[in-house]
Amino acid sequence: MNLLKRSLSSLLVLSSVLMVSGCSLFSGEKDNITISPSPVVTNQFTMSQVWKNSTSGNKQIYSLLGPTSYGDVVYIAGRSGDIKAIDANKGSPLWKTDVSTSSFFRRQSALLSGGVSADEQHVYIGSERAQMFALDRTNGKVVWQKEMAGEVLAKPLSSDGLLLVNTSNGFLQALKTDTGEEVWRVNLEVPPLSLRLQATPVVANGAVIVGDSNGRVNALLIDNGLLIWQQRISQPSGSTEIARLSDVDATPVVDNGIIYTIGYNGALTALELHSGQTLWKRNVGSTHNLVVQDKHIYLVDQHDVIQSFTTDGGSMVWKQPDLTNRRLTDPVWYQGYIAVGDFEGYLYLLDPKTGDFAYKINVSSSGLLASPIVVDNKLIVQARNGDVYAFER
Repeated sequence: MNLLKRSLSSLLVLSSVLMVSGCSLFSGEKDNITISPSPVVTNQFTMSQVWKNSTSGNKQIYSLLGPTSYGDVVYIAGRSGDIKAIDANKGSPLWKTDVSTSSFFRRQSALLSGGVSADEQHVYIGSERAQMFALDRTNGKVVWQKEMAGEVLAKPLSSDGLLLVNTSNGFLQALKTDTGEEVWRVNLEVPPLSLRLQATPVVANGAVIVGDSNGRVNALLIDNGLLIWQQRISQPSGSTEIARLSDVDATPVVDNGIIYTIGYNGALTALELHSGQTLWKRNVGSTHNLVVQDKHIYLVDQHDVIQSFTTDGGSMVWKQPDLTNRRLTDPVWYQGYIAVGDFEGYLYLLDPKTGDFAYKINVSSSGLLASPIVVDNKLIVQARNGDVYAFER
């Protein structure tokens, strides 16, 4: 998967070029990007690998395809088209489905992307071929398949009988979860150049909250998609095309009537849920999802510096720069620690009070890009090669 996209595919920049070598295809100059070495960590506790499973992966593709869970079942998917249900306690497979297409001559990859989601009835996943699949959660049989308005690069969200899907060309679509029938769609528009990422929406108080590629956060009525309010949190600026990127690709977090969100080249922002009014803003940008826990915000910024802020006023608490430019995963909260993975396959746990490292383990040499998930007392990660690991403290 490429990191940048242009409308009508006029120019694509590989993530490895932008994020590792630092070559600029826009100015002809070379940026010196220093990747921090993986820090030496004295582990403060032990963790054990309780199971391992696998699906198809691709180490050459920048893909955030990661697992999800519902109850005590973990659902994983491979880019080529295989989808699996795994017992979260034992790691044993419960069912497997392949949604790729085959002919006498060859198998065509489904190009699954973004990530899996699940509710009490279905497992959902979209593809770069603009297809959305809904599978029976109990047996993996395909219940319906729907052609979408564009590539599906973000996890879909199931809420109130609707499946909310944010496509790469700026359409937010609402489908009936039982049939796949479209109920409404809204065009949030995409600028000529944007990051090849999309935000997963959240639902709160009958409203869909979602970021877009123009630096805005939008609130829409879930019943019909009508716009309630729109607030810009990231303003295009700078002398290069990359500097002017202003995507809001992080999934918003709603807590006690306040929306916490962040934009690339933008700002960490707190918005009032009902009005969209800005309560406070801090100058830090990211595409990563936030962790909001115990009146604090934990984030990985666009340079892979991990930072902590207070929810009340946005005061900075600490900054951890020792993983700079290591292409970190989204952070997650696990048993009182902040967990992140990196491109070399290391998994780290940090003390949320100080930002100090508390634990480190080498999970997979293929690297980690997808966000880890937490199921009961297990931390589950999917490596780029498709291997899925469950760790327990």
